[in-house]
Order: sequence, then C-alpha cells, then structure tokens
Amino acid sequence: MSILANKETRVVIQGGPAGVNAARRMAEFCYLIKQPLNVEAFVYPPEAGKTNEIPYGSGLITVPVYATVAEATKHHPAINTSLVYIGADRAMKAGMEALDDPHIKLVSMITEGVPEKDAKLLGAHARKLGKIFNGPSSIGIISAGACRLGVIGGAYDNLVLSKLYREGSFGVITKSGGLSNEIIWICSQFADGITTAIGIGGDTYPGTDYVTYLEMFEQDPQTKAVVIVGEMGGDLEERAAEWYGAQKRRIKLIGIVSGFCQESLPKGMKFGHAGAKEGMKGEGSARSKSEALKRAGAIVPPTFGALGPAIKEVYQELLKSGQVKEIVEPTSLPKLPKTVEEAMKADEVIVTPLIRTTISDDRGDEPYYDGYPASELINKGYDIPHVIGLLWDKRLISKQEAEIIRRIIMLSADHGPCVSGAYATILAACAGIGMAQAVAAGLIMIGPRFGGAVTDAGRWFKYAVDNKMSVDEFLAYMKKNVGPVPGIGHRVKSLRNPDKRVKELVAYVKSLNIKTPCLDFALQVEQVTAAKKENLILNVDGTMAAILVDLGFPVDSLNGFFILARTIGLIGHWVDQKRQDSRLIRLFDYLVNYAVPKRREVPPLR
Repeated sequence: MSILANKETRVVIQGGPAGVNAARRMAEFCYLIKQPLNVEAFVYPPEAGKTNEIPYGSGLITVPVYATVAEATKHHPAINTSLVYIGADRAMKAGMEALDDPHIKLVSMITEGVPEKDAKLLGAHARKLGKIFNGPSSIGIISAGACRLGVIGGAYDNLVLSKLYREGSFGVITKSGGLSNEIIWICSQFADGITTAIGIGGDTYPGTDYVTYLEMFEQDPQTKAVVIVGEMGGDLEERAAEWYGAQKRRIKLIGIVSGFCQESLPKGMKFGHAGAKEGMKGEGSARSKSEALKRAGAIVPPTFGALGPAIKEVYQELLKSGQVKEIVEPTSLPKLPKTVEEAMKADEVIVTPLIRTTISDDRGDEPYYDGYPASELINKGYDIPHVIGLLWDKRLISKQEAEIIRRIIMLSADHGPCVSGAYATILAACAGIGMAQAVAAGLIMIGPRFGGAVTDAGRWFKYAVDNKMSVDEFLAYMKKNVGPVPGIGHRVKSLRNPDKRVKELVAYVKSLNIKTPCLDFALQVEQVTAAKKENLILNVDGTMAAILVDLGFPVDSLNGFFILARTIGLIGHWVDQKRQDSRLIRLFDYLVNYAVPKRREVPPLR
C-alpha cells in the first residue's frame, strides 16, 4: 500500500511552464511503472482552451488546459488531487480554489516564497474541510510503484536506481527537497526501498506536519519503518517525538536532524529554508530535537553518514522477524526512449536530414558564416558586404569587391515614395499595418517591372558573353526568343538626362582596372539601343547585374541585392509615415477614369 498518492490518484496541475515540466516528469514515472498518465488537466487561464503535449514513452498525450479548477473537475470528474505551480503572489487563491472543489482531497503546493499568513490560512482551511494541504515549497510526493506528484525522485535513471518501480517498506518525510531524493536512494541501497516519500517543504508554517503523516504510515501495513529528516527551527520534530513516545507504535522511527553546525554560529542566525532558525535560547536546535527523538525511542544516527547503516540494521531486523521478505527484482524494466539528439550523440541512430545547409552554423556559442566566427569577422575589420559574400557566394570577398557592393546598396536603397514598392509600403503604413507586413507588401512589388530585372539582366548579359555573341547577334536573339532586353531602358532617364547612379557605379568599377566583360558588353549594347531611342540606356538594374556577374556572384542571387538595398528605404518610408501619424490613403476620384456604362435600369429577374 501507500499513503496520499496511489494508482487511483488523478491530478490537475495549476500552473504554466513549470507545471508542464512536472507533468513530463510524472509521465516518465507512469511509463516506468506501466500505468496511464495520471495528469488529466491543467488550469492556467492565459492558455485556457489550448492543450499541452506531454511525452509518454515514444508518443505524446494531449492534456487540455482550463481556466478554472471547477471546469477541469467538471470535464474530468476522476480528478482528486491538485498540484499548485502558481507564483507566490497568486498561490493562496489557487490553493483555496482547489481546496474548495468537492472533487479534490489533496493539494500539494510546490510554490516557494508563499507569505506565512497565506500558508497558515491554507492549512487551517484544509483542516476545516477534512482535506490535506501539503507544502508550500514541497518538492512533491511519490509512492513507489504507484504514483508520482511533482518532480520528486529526480531523473528517470534515478527512479530506476532508487527502485521506485516497486514498493518497499520504508516511509520518508523530509523538509528538504534535495535531501528527499537522497533518502529515497539510501532506503533502496540499504533496505528494500520506500512505500511513500513526502516533501513537506521547509517553510516556517507547513500545511501539514510530521505527525499527520506518521499517523497515516502507522495505519499502512506495508510501511514498517519511517525515516524523518528534520532541521533546526520550529517544533515539528519535537511534536513527532511526543507522538511516537506517547504509546507503543507499530512502525519503527528513524530520525535525523541537520544543523548541528549552528552551535558554532551566533544564536538566532537563519539559513537554508525559511523555517531553519534556532531560537535565541537554543529552542528548536538540532541537538534538542535529536535528544527529544531519542527519548521517545526513535533511532537517531549520530551523523548523516550513519543513516544508511541505521536503515540497514532496521531492515535486517524486519527480515529476521519475517515482517518483510527479500524482493526479487524484475529482469528488465522499460527504458525511456532517447530524444533524437541524445541518440545521435550516442551514435545509436542515423537520421536523414530534412534540409542541408552549406553557409551557416549557429549550434555553438555564436554563428559561423561559411566557417568563419561572426565575432572574428567583426574584430578583424570585415563588414556587411563580406557577410553577403559568405552567405550568398560562399567566399570571403576582397576589399575592392566589398566596396563595390557597399556602393550598390547605398545607391539602390531608395528611389522616392512614388515607385510601386515604396507606395505599397506607405499605403500599408497609413492603414496602421505593422512594419514587417508593410515592408513585405512593398517587397512583393519587386518583379519584372520593378527591380526584378537585375537577375534577368545578369542572366542574359552573361549568356551573351559566355557564347561570345556580338551586340547585333545578341539583340537579334533577344528580339526573337525573349523580348525587350532586361536592364536596358528607363521611363524618365535618357542620354540627355543620365542616371547618376549608373554613372557613379560604372566610373568607380572602371577606376579599379579589373576585368569586367559583362559590364563592357552591357555598355556596348547601350550604345546601339540608345542610338535608336535615347531612353534605351543601361539602367541601374542592368548596371548592378553586369557588375555583380563580373564579381562572380550566382545569377539567381542578383535580385537579392536590390531586395536587400530597397528594404532599407522601405523601412524608412514606414517609419516616416508613423512619425507623421499619417491618415489612411484613399485615391481621389479625379485620379480614376471611370470607364463604365452610365446609369441604367436593372431588368426584371427571369
């Protein structure tokens, strides 16, 4: 048997992420003992109506989230226990809500830092209702082979090492959450393990004391002995000693109290848990508590290191008297499935990658761009154009190439509010749309007629150079197979009104005395086309395309330079409109040609 938590325990967890983590730990224990998950619902108002996915073995169990405990127990009437993982300022309200629900008989509060007044009120309310309130600051409750409430017991491997998959003969009650796991382990190594272990919490006023649980263990025939771990401060251990010495008890009591070091420190010093404080006159000291337990007939080891042998001695007496029998351990136990990451580290599984990347790796302390740590690039004087080179072309470009890219981005960053991309962004900004969506609206405009000619221009200029075409051959080919030459022509600019951006780029690149076969060819095409019509000049898209192809960038990446540059301008237009608190834009009627029939009568419906 066990106390408080058993195979019939059904749980609602009040709380968010911490509660979900507890449910995952509880699911591991349920998987170990081959029992269904005992968490039936969560109560967390911010996520009411949603669900949490809890891993169970290699699968997932969907657990619903409700706004109130009443809703949870209405939909899951088997719920009889609540775990509270709510912040200290709201913990009392959550605890009262659970205690007031007629379905719930046990509330265990994990929350730390609960005000003492709140803890007193919760404990008193539970006693009034005839229910159990465990905590605050409880690590949880675990009954071997039956039920786990909270994260008590530790990781899955520790559950197995502590033999928590089957029932033993020793009960455990502790104030310390950390020590509870150690005592459970000691009971499994020096004896046959535990029936139930309870962390009552280390606060000054716990909701339930040692005596309450000792009474329960006394009534549980499977529990033959109980280990209590106390500490200085308060009188819970003295009351336990008084209870044990009042009459002959069935269970054997083993008690150990921490804090003898207090004898070397100033009186009244407080350390550790909220309740770990010796009185100014020595009341509540570790020594006085230990002496009280000894007088009551409890076994009190002289040191913590002697606790294991003391438990072993009691266990051997129980074996000799026939009260317990040697346990035959199962030959195999369920192994918790490893995550993909764990299995890969252990070289136990091969996973076919979903995607393949050759440009960046962020699995370490910082991003690596084509193998180069980002911080080293910064500290050695590299700049944004170099990062573009690494991510777009997998190479560390030269200083000259970086300067060309810097100029391309600067000269292409914006082209006023009237071009389609900027206008779309401005419309969205004036409609109250956020930056990301408004800028995306502008970027969507980039295509064959706005900015998107960069890639096409680069593709066809490169095609001509690679195939050693003359300008006439190229123009004839384009006319027959493609259409107008991308990168040639401008709506406003012409030979008489040249585009200064083009002049700037061409002049700078030519000043470097580097090979520019595509740019040279594009300029030759311009001479022929502009002679036919003066606005058929090499535009900025065509210039960027030819230069970037000459630098060795992949043709399919070329539009990216326009997108990257123009994003700077689109963000500027969005910020500009927000700064002005601009109103929603609606076209004036006089800007629309209403080429529709004049008003006419609607014929009868036939």
